[in-house]
Amino acid sequence: MKIKKNSFLSNFKSISFAIFIALIIRSFIAEPFNIPSGSMKPNLLVGDFIFVSKWSYGYSKHSLPFSLPLIPNKILSKIPDRGDVVVFKTPEDNRTDYIKRVIGLPGDKIKIINGNINLNGKNIARKKMKDFFDNDKNTSLKRIRKYKEFHDSISFDIIDIMDNGIADNTQLFEVPDGYFFVMGDNRDNSQDSRFKTVGFIPFDNLVGKARFIFFSLENSRFLEFWKWPKAIRGSRIFKKIK
Repeated sequence: MKIKKNSFLSNFKSISFAIFIALIIRSFIAEPFNIPSGSMKPNLLVGDFIFVSKWSYGYSKHSLPFSLPLIPNKILSKIPDRGDVVVFKTPEDNRTDYIKRVIGLPGDKIKIINGNINLNGKNIARKKMKDFFDNDKNTSLKRIRKYKEFHDSISFDIIDIMDNGIADNTQLFEVPDGYFFVMGDNRDNSQDSRFKTVGFIPFDNLVGKARFIFFSLENSRFLEFWKWPKAIRGSRIFKKIK
């Protein structure tokens, strides 16, 4: 009986230590996320699994599981760059994780005109690319216009179905100090800072920066492992997010 008790305690300690290390990694180094919607197409697809670095913008309570209030203010903070793909908690409930791209920094003035971004009085340049073909079984529109959009020293692909959608012509947004303006790359299918339900994102609500895709499944759920041989998108594994 003594041997069994010692064995149980040893196993319990080992499991507890492993859980503790996993929580430390998840909270302060990197956390995995699954992409459930198409708001970041063509760069992130439904079924992508990504790693998000937690150190990129510093730490707040939203770095911790369940947003535990153990870190009252942002520490070791660093302002994101324009164009970063970020995971954040929505200001509406401070619980739901969203992933979007940083378009506006504090002090910026942004207006969407016929689907084009006007940033601080200047239209953001974009170049027409080959159309994006969507293989998502849940979408009816399979061929969508794709553009390369140029911001400062970076560029990235976006898709745009129309120029007169619900958020293609907006008011002038002035980004307050300590907040950011974010948008999805799938411009006509994204709930982002153009809508009151999301709005400006407080710096403290940033969870981390999306770094790379570590796994990807097409039209299949993760637990449906018998579908993996046909569902795995091999070309997307370890793809850097930009």
